[in-house]
Amino acid sequence: MRTVDIQLITDNIKEMCIEANYQLSEDMQKAIMTAKINEEAALGRQILEQLEENMKIAKDDMIPICQDTGMAVIFLEIGQEVHFEGGSLSDAVNEGVRQGYAEGYLRKSVVGDPIERINTGDNTPAVIHYNIVPGDRVRVTVAPKGFGSENMSRVFMLKPADGIDGVKNAILTAVKDAGPNACPPMVVGVGIGGTFEKCALMAKEALTRPVDIRSEIPYVRELEVELLQKINNTGIGPGGLGGRITALAVNINTYPTHIAALPVAVNICCHVNRHASRIL
Repeated sequence: MRTVDIQLITDNIKEMCIEANYQLSEDMQKAIMTAKINEEAALGRQILEQLEENMKIAKDDMIPICQDTGMAVIFLEIGQEVHFEGGSLSDAVNEGVRQGYAEGYLRKSVVGDPIERINTGDNTPAVIHYNIVPGDRVRVTVAPKGFGSENMSRVFMLKPADGIDGVKNAILTAVKDAGPNACPPMVVGVGIGGTFEKCALMAKEALTRPVDIRSEIPYVRELEVELLQKINNTGIGPGGLGGRITALAVNINTYPTHIAALPVAVNICCHVNRHASRIL
């Protein structure tokens, strides 16, 4: 059994909130630079050049990449041999978010009630997902999610008879309906299978996978490649102003499901696909 003081969780989440909002992961930086090379439309290339310049300014000046610094989504993979001491784990996570958004001068965008809509003032509470795994380590992933693209996400409860063609159509429908509102070039996270809530969670998790890594499942890998090509044939383009590069990647996760169901969730993220991970 390994004992972990919750202060370690707070300190790391504070740092990761700032890190994720100031600097995109290396795979995302490379994807945008590659997109600039591959974009055929002059206006599309100009927009991608501006996005690249924006990334550099944010990194050099230590300021947020985007004014919407998102709602903090935290994934915790906790080894079953870990014992936390020093207080509540959830409180420690939220304290890390609170400190990170204050010290990083990040916009506070969370309201305490969905109807009354009074800002909490510190971007808490976070959305926290826990997963117990073997071992004595804790893997923390911080993924601030902006809501321009979040609002464009969809869940489709398909019939099993809809099959793979139905899945493709659902994903393309979500992307086409999103259009420029998702701030393309986008990353498309997809969850197929499970239940209503499981497919949505898988789609969210898919956004944290590096965009240069494809699924290990052959048919899923082929589906990711095919859908990326089809999405980039829509002509939506960078900024929604036309062009070749509408999406940087399609990341798909799957899970067993019920004989009567074929759930599909599409969680879209803009070009500011932020996430940072650490193993503690």
